[in-house]
Amino acid sequence: MITLYCFGPFEGLPDASPFVMKAMVLLKLAGLEYRQDRTGYRRAPKGKLPFIDDDGTIVADSTFIRWHIEKTRGLDFDAHLSPEQRAVAWATEKLCEDHLYWLVVEDRWFNDENFRRGPATFFQSAPALVRPLIISIVKRGIAKAVHAQGLGRHSAEEAAQLGRRDIETLATLLGDTPYFFGEKASGADATLFAFVAGVLYKGWDSPLRAAAEQHPNLVAYRDRMMRQYFPEFANG
Repeated sequence: MITLYCFGPFEGLPDASPFVMKAMVLLKLAGLEYRQDRTGYRRAPKGKLPFIDDDGTIVADSTFIRWHIEKTRGLDFDAHLSPEQRAVAWATEKLCEDHLYWLVVEDRWFNDENFRRGPATFFQSAPALVRPLIISIVKRGIAKAVHAQGLGRHSAEEAAQLGRRDIETLATLLGDTPYFFGEKASGADATLFAFVAGVLYKGWDSPLRAAAEQHPNLVAYRDRMMRQYFPEFANG
């Protein structure tokens, strides 16, 4: 059985990380049983989660996990898509993972109230005396990463403008279809669901969440995918 190394459920979400949720949906789309292990962060080959252990083969990064599943199980999550749709799917996934993601990070880590409700809980296992120091070090590292990526150089309103454009783009591309490209889920749905679910999380306030809530198709999509793939979280 495949072992998926993850963070674990987070207040109504299957996992705290959209990349882990993406991997979970991919495994479910493939019909593969897996078990979760929440102790692997220190052993993560690339210093991040998720990664999997597939009968001794270690694969890190959600995209490489997808390609591993497709190669070893003879699958193609996008078999029903045209070349043009495959290209749109890839571009949309990169919009989520390499742009929207960093806006989510800013919302979670550098809004004090959101941080208290969310990421601060990740440090509860650290000794109380050194916990503030650990948090400070981690936040400095994340701030440097966001600044280096570029989005951390914008004002809050500028970041909000970019985020609204991302959300509008996703809502427009999804349209009124059950899945990203019609009546059947594709690989892009794993990514789209993971990020839409994370953005719509009610545990914190943000311009991203406000923007997403203005698009009923995104809310309905999140709810539909949650019922289908994570029914135990569907009422969260």
